[in-house]
Amino acid sequence: MVDEAGGSVPEPVRQVAAEAEEAWKQYAVEGGVGPDTPVEINNALLQIDAERAAELLTYLATYALVFPGSGRRDRAHARRAAERVVRLLGYEAAWYTNITDLSPGARAWNPVTRHTFDGVVAGTGGAFTVVVLQVGED
Repeated sequence: MVDEAGGSVPEPVRQVAAEAEEAWKQYAVEGGVGPDTPVEINNALLQIDAERAAELLTYLATYALVFPGSGRRDRAHARRAAERVVRLLGYEAAWYTNITDLSPGARAWNPVTRHTFDGVVAGTGGAFTVVVLQVGED
């Protein structure tokens, strides 16, 4: 997936996912499977608007995917940081996520790693691409 500004999203998402898989391999479920190529990552991503990107960035900075009720960061601070990232990429940025539902009592996503839980938000605009990934195991 290449956005209108020319930035590729699946390749940097796969790179960040591979780094997370390596860094957290001691916590991963043995034999876990997930996407291995940018094409498979591309198939897991959905395009979203900037407001949804800010909401999801805030969520990933505030809550753990494994235990969503437990806060990790101050929500107001996380929201300000998310909005700043969205502004820095610009209004023409294209945003993507693998998260399909974060409604109360439900969490759903298309995997981008071999971990049990993962959530990614990626944006590309101008000459920059931003990837925020949270992984977790229970």
